[in-house]
Amino acid sequence: MADSQPLLSLDGDPVAAEALLQDVFGIVVDEVIRKGTSASEKVCEWKEPEELKQLLDLELRHEGESQEQILEHCRAVIRYSVKTCHPRFFNQLFSGLDPHALAGRIVTESLNTSQYTYEIAPVFVLMEEEVLKKLRALVGWSSGDGVFCPGGSISNMYAVNLARYQRYPDCKQRGLRALPPLALFTSKECHYSIKKGAAFLGLGTDSVRVVKADERGKMIPEDLERQISLAKAEGAVPFLVSATSGTTVLGAFDPLEAIADVCQHHGLWLHVDAAWGGSVLLSQTHRHLLAGIQRADSVAWNPHKLLSTGLQCSALLLRDTSNLLKRCHGSQASYLFQQDKFYDVALDTGDKVVQCGRRVDCLKLWLMWKAQGEQGLQRRVDQAFALARYLVEELKKREGFELVMEPEFVNVCFWFVPSLRGKKGSPDYSERLSKVAPILKERMVRKGSMMIGYQPHGTRSNFFRMVVANPALTRADVDFLLNELERLGQDL
Repeated sequence: MADSQPLLSLDGDPVAAEALLQDVFGIVVDEVIRKGTSASEKVCEWKEPEELKQLLDLELRHEGESQEQILEHCRAVIRYSVKTCHPRFFNQLFSGLDPHALAGRIVTESLNTSQYTYEIAPVFVLMEEEVLKKLRALVGWSSGDGVFCPGGSISNMYAVNLARYQRYPDCKQRGLRALPPLALFTSKECHYSIKKGAAFLGLGTDSVRVVKADERGKMIPEDLERQISLAKAEGAVPFLVSATSGTTVLGAFDPLEAIADVCQHHGLWLHVDAAWGGSVLLSQTHRHLLAGIQRADSVAWNPHKLLSTGLQCSALLLRDTSNLLKRCHGSQASYLFQQDKFYDVALDTGDKVVQCGRRVDCLKLWLMWKAQGEQGLQRRVDQAFALARYLVEELKKREGFELVMEPEFVNVCFWFVPSLRGKKGSPDYSERLSKVAPILKERMVRKGSMMIGYQPHGTRSNFFRMVVANPALTRADVDFLLNELERLGQDL
């Protein structure tokens, strides 16, 4: 390595550039796609931070390095990264690798354009609208608007901003001084981005009124009604309700019809955070979980989760047809959005968003949909539900495992209670139980055999949250999960 010639630049040398990229693509195919999706390989290669810094050689130096060194850096980055495409990566709400979506991501990165004007992104302006139109149709709308956002959190924040602007359009120019005290409502099981969004938009976290949820994590409409009345009595102006379809931990679906009735009665904007559960709309068998979603004013939906489209792919869908997105967020920058262009300037969508440069997120979903068809994506969703049910039935057969609750989605929450079974009455039961999941998590990560998340929840001690989302997942992988927990925890 020390004798290698430095690679000062590939500028102006297309042959060398192509050779480098061919080598890199070869490494990606071998190390990420082939090995990273193989159950016989590790999910992760754990290293402590200081050791990892040395292994990666992170320092940026004055002189460039050789091509051989660059390729070795690529190998090292892959070697020590978590393989989220691995069939035994259960840690997040996203996993798996769809080859058509990955092809779309590669083309997207290679073209390196921004999704703000038709003149520099003509294909993707038209493609984004077609994809959003299809997603809106699945929600139940024949018209509307929408945009791809950099994550579900931003989609939720946009919805809050749009609802505020619709009611108080002066706030765009005059700011918070144009507003009375506002109140928005969401359940205690909501995504944390609702409170972060309230803080970011200047409303303050105190403006978020937390509605009670039942034992399964669903918003209680009667308490929503009570909270709205209470806010009004305190001098606040209610303006938005954020319901959730697929909560992060329990996978709960709020009762949208009843919540929509409350919103309609009080004239409130209804936003549905379906970032996790939105893809269930593709399933004829399970879409009833989102009954009433067509009554929403806005919907957040992340195909990069259950559909394995790849990070990131997050849509904000609107029922509005009055160009609310552009009126709320637009600033008419004259160097981008000239009104005397030679084409229809309505095709310039950049003023719909707060960003200037915006990544193309539609191609990977479009290409995957072209390959799979709606029928194939429906099978993918239905298969996840079927495997979640298989896991539940297997859990019930084994000593030492206990369900937190019967799931209605693909979040399967459970305790592993090897030596604590039958000891619920003991005074230190909860304390001892809470230590099991963190110990097992450390052991599985250090071994690299699998990754599964855990968390406490309310008064419940730490439990595992198994996410069944990877389309490559099989019953054998589910069996491995349970067997591996038993192996790792045999001394507990």
